[in-house]
Amino acid sequence: MLYRHEMDTDALRWFQLVCDGYTVTEVSDIFGVSQPGVSRALARLEKEVGTPLLRRSGRVLRMTHAGVAFKRHVDSVVNHLDDGLAAVSALLDPEGGVVSLAYPLSLGSWLVPRLVDGFQRERARARLLLTRTRVTVEGRPSRELVSRRADLELAAHRIRGDGIVWRRVLQEPLVLALPGRHRLAGEEQVALAEVADDPFVMRNAPSKMRERVLSLCREAGFEPDVAYEAEDLPTVRGFVAAGLGVAVVPAQGLQVPTTFARARIVALADEGARREVGLAWVKDRPLLPSAQAFRRFVLTRGG
Repeated sequence: MLYRHEMDTDALRWFQLVCDGYTVTEVSDIFGVSQPGVSRALARLEKEVGTPLLRRSGRVLRMTHAGVAFKRHVDSVVNHLDDGLAAVSALLDPEGGVVSLAYPLSLGSWLVPRLVDGFQRERARARLLLTRTRVTVEGRPSRELVSRRADLELAAHRIRGDGIVWRRVLQEPLVLALPGRHRLAGEEQVALAEVADDPFVMRNAPSKMRERVLSLCREAGFEPDVAYEAEDLPTVRGFVAAGLGVAVVPAQGLQVPTTFARARIVALADEGARREVGLAWVKDRPLLPSAQAFRRFVLTRGG
């Protein structure tokens, strides 16, 4: 019996993500296509294979026995395809190439520009595609990394997962942001317990930064009074500058004590007032020479 297959490579990638636990909504958001378009592509893939590959379980899709067997081969096919595309790109421009990097907002104002500038001084023809990551479950790689939209991911937390490699780049200090007229604004260093009775401004949940701040407060012996919540760090600092509370924020490359965005920034004396910043990639996914060079640059000189 002869089979004629004309499978859509996008559908294969979407099938991979759904099998890895992503919803159709998440897949459509990652690739910028409609949810019905993803669903139709998965249905066409099942029709081509000749048997159901997925079954609905609540809000997510699970693999059938046939889906499990098919997924192993899909992974191999897509990996080989990406290897081939990478090989062609490397031949076309071995000293140039594109590096796709995913990063969170809190690293975008200081670390990412510093790394890009330093790297392009050494490899001027390389082009970097930068993508902001979204909030994920603690320790989980971003959607950008697992969907292959990013070669590498900078993250302000440890990333774990099957086939994921994470290496620490630096430890970023956490500092205390105070209103300009705060009683402690003239200090160079403050213990968190000294502001236990102050109102706090924090990131909205879910937020890894929020979880870290709550943990530090509890280690200092108190539960903070969260007066205001904000979606991003610039807004947190803005609320502090307006005198609405204090906040623990990343140093973001600032030398403290200093005044930044009308808020007074001082060092924290508490042990553990820092966060790990690292670089992650997929272990068995080949990288273009330019992406390999950028990874090497970040790991050796990023700190």
